[in-house]
This record gives sequence, structure tokens and C-alpha cells, in this order.
Amino acid sequence: MNDLQEQKETTLSFEKIKKDILRPMQNHKGLELWIAFLITVISVCAWAYYVQLRDGLGVTGMRDYVSWGLYIANFVFFVAVSLVGMLISSILGLLRIDWITPISRIAEIIAVAFVAVAGLVIIMDMGRPDRVVNVLIHGRFQSPILWDITVVTTYLTISLLLLILPMIPDLAICKNELKKASPILKKLYNILSFGYINTPSQYKHLHKMIRTLMVLIVPVGLAIHTVTSWLFAATLRNGWDTTIFGPYFVAGAFVAGSAGLIVAMYFFRVSYKLKDYITDVQFDKMGKLMVAVCLVYLYFNLNEFLVPGYKMKTGDDIHLTELFAGHWAIMFWSSQLLGNVIPIMLLVTKKFRKPFPIMIISLFILAGAWIKRYVIVIPTLLHPHLPIQNVPQNFVHYYPSAIEISVTVLSFALALLIITVLSKIFPVVPICEIAEQKGIEVKIEA
Repeated sequence: MNDLQEQKETTLSFEKIKKDILRPMQNHKGLELWIAFLITVISVCAWAYYVQLRDGLGVTGMRDYVSWGLYIANFVFFVAVSLVGMLISSILGLLRIDWITPISRIAEIIAVAFVAVAGLVIIMDMGRPDRVVNVLIHGRFQSPILWDITVVTTYLTISLLLLILPMIPDLAICKNELKKASPILKKLYNILSFGYINTPSQYKHLHKMIRTLMVLIVPVGLAIHTVTSWLFAATLRNGWDTTIFGPYFVAGAFVAGSAGLIVAMYFFRVSYKLKDYITDVQFDKMGKLMVAVCLVYLYFNLNEFLVPGYKMKTGDDIHLTELFAGHWAIMFWSSQLLGNVIPIMLLVTKKFRKPFPIMIISLFILAGAWIKRYVIVIPTLLHPHLPIQNVPQNFVHYYPSAIEISVTVLSFALALLIITVLSKIFPVVPICEIAEQKGIEVKIEA
């Protein structure tokens, strides 16, 4: 009798997990309105990109000196945030840290969305995007741009696989449980579940493939941001001519990616009513992780500015003076304080690692991270080795045009739309992994 009662309680527990996680996929008030809003924003901003495509990059604020403007700053930012998939799912996953289980899929969804849009941002920066295929056909191995396209594509591919493969058992559940899903979604669940019914052989082979991907994505994830840094560091320009840009960019990416994940965790927890799964424990642990990566990033920031400041070559003198006390001082100090120093001071205290406070702090970190990328790209271009002279006034300064700002909004709205759609058609919290973690038997019907 006790065995039957225990089995019934276990079944009910598994049923509750399924019900809680699948509920937002079937009925979520306000989601359609949010998607409609994002599509409207994308449609309006797409007109701005059409104007740029029709009239050329002359409609932007970029000129001969500042040939990398807002778009490249966006590209570096999107690549940075996407690195959270590698940090959470792979590095912490390989270390078998169990508190990441409810948030690992959210991290992978963010990674897929942001790295996909990062690739599109590069195309948006091109005057003739129809010629992008020439980079692959006629690319030179010596070109960092070819390296960047290669690692971005590879990272996107592995991130997609790392999103889909661990989700196969959950998709088998979706195939059986979501009776009201559209025929297209039912077919998608049927295809992507690959006939999975949780046999010992299937379980063994699936987890072997997942662990292989977790290992593979670590060097690729490190490569994507290291190669992005080489686009700058491979030049002789003051502000970019440094050997630590690789690890410096990677550390900054961990900070930005962790902040993006915390914000997403909060909104999924509240909007999808997942407080039983994305708990205060996850926010507390992410807060401690944020302090750790911020301290590493602070170390690289000190190295980045202290060493050239000590030597104070003429070019570095002009560049650093503009950053610390000149035209770029407000943006520079905002990025350092909001995106690094103040979060460290706050997050060492437990009360700031609660869901709402840490979400607000993470929003400021994201803002600081974007400002930091802007400050990395623009000031250096405005301080070339040769003096700027005998050129029109709009060549001397750089101000993003309305077209650039609109296209930037387009890229952010597109990333949010991808995240929204993926979280609507797929479970954002792993059903089977949560059940296994709680010691509940997973039952999947054929």
C-alpha cells in the first residue's frame, strides 16, 4: 500500500513539473501583444535599413576616419552576451554544478539568439551585403574577418545543437502532452524528438553526445571573442595595440553574458510563473558568479590602462586623456562604474543578490557593457596617427545618424523576438533534468 502511495506521489510530482513548465507554452496572456509589438518595431526599423541599402552607408554617421561605428560596437556586444551559453552550459555543466540545471536552457536560448543577430549585424554594416558570399569564396586566411565569420558560424551551429540535443526528452513529452498545439508544432516536436522514449541505450548515447558538445563549444566560445578582439588588436592604433585584448574581451563577455542571463531569469520566473524552479538560490549563485567574473574583468581593465598610462607614449597620452578627462570621460567612467565597480560592491552583500535587486543591477551592467564597447570602437578611430585636416567638419566627429540608431533598435528587437519565439515553442526549463535532479522517475510514452 505504501509503495503504491509513494508511486502515486512520484507520478503526481512529475505531472506537476510537466504542467508547470508546459503551461506558458499553451496559454500565456500578453505574449501575443508583446510579439506584435516586437514585429511592429522590426517592421518600422527595417524601413531604415532599406533606406541604407538603397542610398548606401552615406546615410550613416560613418565617414573615412570612423568607418566602424555603432554597428561594430553592437556586434562586439552581441557576441559578448552570447558567450553566456558556453559559460553556463559547458564550463559549469562539465564541473557538474547542479544549481545551473533550471537556467541552462535559458542561457543557450540567449546564446543562439545573440550570436545569430551578431552575424546579421555584420551584414547590416556592409554597403553591399550581396557580396558577403565573396568573403567565403575569395577569403584570405590571413584576414581576421574570415576567422571571425568562421568562428561565429561554428559557434552558432554548436549552440543550436547544444540547445536541441538536451531538449530531445522534453520534446518527446511535448509531442504527447501538447494536444492543442498547431499541426506544424506537432510535426516539429515529432521530428526533433527522434523517437526518444528514454531507454537506457538512448539515454547513454544522448548524454555522451551532449558532453562531447559541451567540450567542443569551450574552445569555440573562447575563439569567437578572442578572434573578435584580434580585429582590433591586429592593428597599430593607440587603444587597440595591446596583447591582452583576447582574455580582456572574454572576461568582459562573461560579465555581459551573466547580466543578460540574470535579466532573462527574472522575467521568465515572473512572467512564466516558474518561482518553484528558478529560485532565490539561482539568483544568489549567479550574483556570486557575477562578482567573480567582474573581479577578473576589473583586473584586465587595470592592466589595459595602467601599463600604457605608465609609459605614456604620445599617442597613448592623447587617447587616455580623452578617455579619463576629455570628450569621452562621462561614457568611460559610466561604463567602469556601472558595469564593474559598483556591481562588485553591491553584490558582495546577500540582500542585493535577491531576484529584483540583482535584476536591476544586471540591467545597469548591460548598459555599462554596451557603453564600454562603444568606447572601445569610436575614440581610437578618431585619433589616427596622421592628423585630421582638410576634410569636411562631419569627418572630424562621429555622431550616429537616425538610420544607425533605428537599425540598432532593429537588431535588439530581433534578438528579443528570437528569444520570445524559442521560449514559446520550447520549454525554457528542462523537464526531465529537473525531475532526475529531484530523484523522480522520468516516464515518456512511445
